[in-house]
Amino acid sequence: MRITLTKYGVRELLLFGIPCVVGTYFSIVLFPWITPVPLFFLLFLLNFFRDPERNTPQGRELIIAPADGVVTHIVPVFEDHYLKSDSIKISIFMSVVNVHVNRIPAHGTVEFIKHTPGKFLDARDDECFSSNESNLVGLSLSENMGKITIKQIAGKIAKRIVCACKIGDILQQGERFGMIKFGSRVEVFVPKTIPFEPMVTVGEKVTAGKTIIGKMLINDITKTK
Repeated sequence: MRITLTKYGVRELLLFGIPCVVGTYFSIVLFPWITPVPLFFLLFLLNFFRDPERNTPQGRELIIAPADGVVTHIVPVFEDHYLKSDSIKISIFMSVVNVHVNRIPAHGTVEFIKHTPGKFLDARDDECFSSNESNLVGLSLSENMGKITIKQIAGKIAKRIVCACKIGDILQQGERFGMIKFGSRVEVFVPKTIPFEPMVTVGEKVTAGKTIIGKMLINDITKTK
């Protein structure tokens, strides 16, 4: 079976993967009873940095999951950085066993990026939303559909957020735009000015680039313009 690995993990794979391979080899030759230890860490690295291909549902009205994991919150909030409006926030918690490559929820142009240093609280902690290190991406949707925000939040183990896009980039639905290392949370904010219907529930498992987490009501959007 072929495992596709993400380019965002090259440094870690070289830094930690090579010692794991060497350790596995020498333990097999010299100390077979400890072989499971380096082998476990090698398999963990390969699993964490895997980057499977995904067939993304296409539709200008669809909002696709930006991360693998479990939906933990669907709540009204005020997004004060890019949207500057009342919004619906959908939060997805990623455990260390999930694929951690993040994908764009909808077609659009990157208009805003803001990295905020902070703490590394457990990503399941309610305080992590406002206190943890994070990266915010503001996306102006194509076909005049409005704007949304994607927020990458570091967790207790995660110490690095990768955002591979820049202002002005035109991104496609399901396109990779970064990852978080290791274990974390990703959120999507949809302003209440966009008629929007969540298609997931709290506790539901979702898959980045595949699961439809919400739908913008096109006919209602037209009426509001």
